[in-house]
Amino acid sequence: MRIILILISVVLLFGCQKDVEIEEEAPQFPRLTEIPEGFPEIEYPEGNEFTYERWALGKKLFFDPVLSADSSISCASCHSPALGFSDDKEFSFGVEERIGTRNSSPLANLAYHPYFTREGGIPTLEMQILVPIQEHNEFDFNILLIAERLKQIPSYVEQAQKAYGREPDAFVITRSLSCFERSLISGNSRYDQYQFQNDNQALTIQERRGMDLFFSEKTNCSKCHGGFNFTDYSFQNNGLYQSYADEGRYRLTGEEQDRATFKVPSLRNIALTAPYMHDGSVVSLEGVIEHYNSGGEAHPNRSEKLQMLSLSTQEKEDLVAFLRSLTDETFIKNPLFSL
Repeated sequence: MRIILILISVVLLFGCQKDVEIEEEAPQFPRLTEIPEGFPEIEYPEGNEFTYERWALGKKLFFDPVLSADSSISCASCHSPALGFSDDKEFSFGVEERIGTRNSSPLANLAYHPYFTREGGIPTLEMQILVPIQEHNEFDFNILLIAERLKQIPSYVEQAQKAYGREPDAFVITRSLSCFERSLISGNSRYDQYQFQNDNQALTIQERRGMDLFFSEKTNCSKCHGGFNFTDYSFQNNGLYQSYADEGRYRLTGEEQDRATFKVPSLRNIALTAPYMHDGSVVSLEGVIEHYNSGGEAHPNRSEKLQMLSLSTQEKEDLVAFLRSLTDETFIKNPLFSL
């Protein structure tokens, strides 16, 4: 009896030690539905509330090239988790290596966007899923044909039934993908730790100088890139060119005041998402700061918020340092968001 008790004690001892070691070594990643400090609650559309089954199906589709006409690329091909769910090319490649027409946008915090695409013409994330599917230079496919493909794959049929109680049709494809993308919440950068988590050591002195400058009237950066997501979602012309090959929001509205205006992007994880601008024409954060420092080109629709800043070399370096502090390491390294 004594031997049995000793063995039980040894098992319990080592079992407890193992649990402690696992807990200490496991990285601390936010849960799928956890809202960061300073962020509002997510509003889920009726009929596509969050469930793990829907999320898992959407994640599987996101990384599966089955969505493209020739099964050569997936959503992740142009939206890499390591790059803040963006791409490192001016224009991403679609099927048959066709070149895209705009720089790939990051996907972080899409749950909070009021509309989608750079024109803002798509009102819901569910509807946005259709854009890359049908674009000639992206997936160049038809969602009904995708559904027919998926119906021939038992694992997709099973997951669709569990997630939505129906076969993998267009409804299931758009809803599950948007469910996954809606979970891509980034709000744990060092800036967030400093601003919302009371970690006074999270930012360096230089980064704090850059933060003060960013939110100052001298630069007006936060006039467009304000709020918890560092964007006001407005449409602006930032004086990149005097004449634009891309007509921007004008393509949607036909209104002259919208010509060459584009939705203001979020700056979260901005250090990971180069090259910048709608056409990927600026290769570095330093280049971005230089552009705004100059005041931009004299386009008729250039935002009135732009002005020549006359920043010193130190101020420009401080701004870049602050922008780099917006990188969320727990977001890009979260194993739940990668294969």
